[in-house]
Amino acid sequence: MTDKKSLEIGKRIKQYRLKAGLSQAGLAEMAGIKSNTIARLERGEHRASNPTIEKLAKVLNVTATDILQF
Repeated sequence: MTDKKSLEIGKRIKQYRLKAGLSQAGLAEMAGIKSNTIARLERGEHRASNPTIEKLAKVLNVTATDILQF
């Protein structure tokens, strides 16, 4: 199920990933998660756990707050 918050977080993950010049597979490998998880996050189909957000933020050289933007 897709919700508005998950869609917004997914858009930011994709934005930061593209800015970093990474493919979904590249980001997944560097963060130690599956590439299909990145795809599902970017489409807003999956809600990331806090540890996953932290891993992505570290690889993307941003803060978890940048991704979550409450």
